[in-house]
Amino acid sequence: MMMVNWGSPESVGQQDEFVMARRTVLGGLLTVGALVLSGCATTGLGGALSGGSAADAEPVRRLMRFSSERAFTWLVQPDGFWTSPVARIPLPVLFTRTGSTTTRKLRDKNFQMQLQHQLNTIAGQSAGAAAPLVTQATKQVAIHDPAEVLRGGRTAATTLLRKSMGPALVNAMMPQIEAAMKQTTDPTLSEAISSLKGVTVTDAAHALALEADNSIWYEIGSAEASIRQDPSQTNDAGLIAALKRA
Repeated sequence: MMMVNWGSPESVGQQDEFVMARRTVLGGLLTVGALVLSGCATTGLGGALSGGSAADAEPVRRLMRFSSERAFTWLVQPDGFWTSPVARIPLPVLFTRTGSTTTRKLRDKNFQMQLQHQLNTIAGQSAGAAAPLVTQATKQVAIHDPAEVLRGGRTAATTLLRKSMGPALVNAMMPQIEAAMKQTTDPTLSEAISSLKGVTVTDAAHALALEADNSIWYEIGSAEASIRQDPSQTNDAGLIAALKRA
């Protein structure tokens, strides 16, 4: 069996700090996008357009599609979440409440590191359940002012898409995550759950699904920002032209 190169707890901690720093920057951009788009965001997946034709909205949909496809292509590969500069999942708060644990295991840095890696692996195995929903949403989300989205900042399209989907990804991934947690042959997770008073596999799955949801949107937002910086990488003449005009 191939051994995982965990690195040292210190090096993993440094990587987590790097991920959080990247998220802070991207999170700020997402907040800006939310403010800019506050007048045109939708909370449903209805396909009706207001204030712009279907043709006007097409570049935004392409931007959403390219960004989400790139994100999921990365995340579902082996160690996709773990190696992402923005999507690595930290230990959910559920596992950091050491006051509720019955053993000292969750206080051990090496154990925490192995647990974090396992949770990221399970997230990667379950992210595929979310991908088709995002693809469908890119086709249906209401885009009231396409020009405003194109001008709205580096992650404006991702912000609009995320608002339109609500908790859909969490709900889609929950069954997959819970099943993966029950089927894993690595004892790390079961030991962690059993050491927490009153915590079930369902509780752990829900906590991980929430974190995975955040990570997926960070990855999509990062992909969008990259495409906006260099639209030519898409080889999509219509999208390139639309972003240059914005």
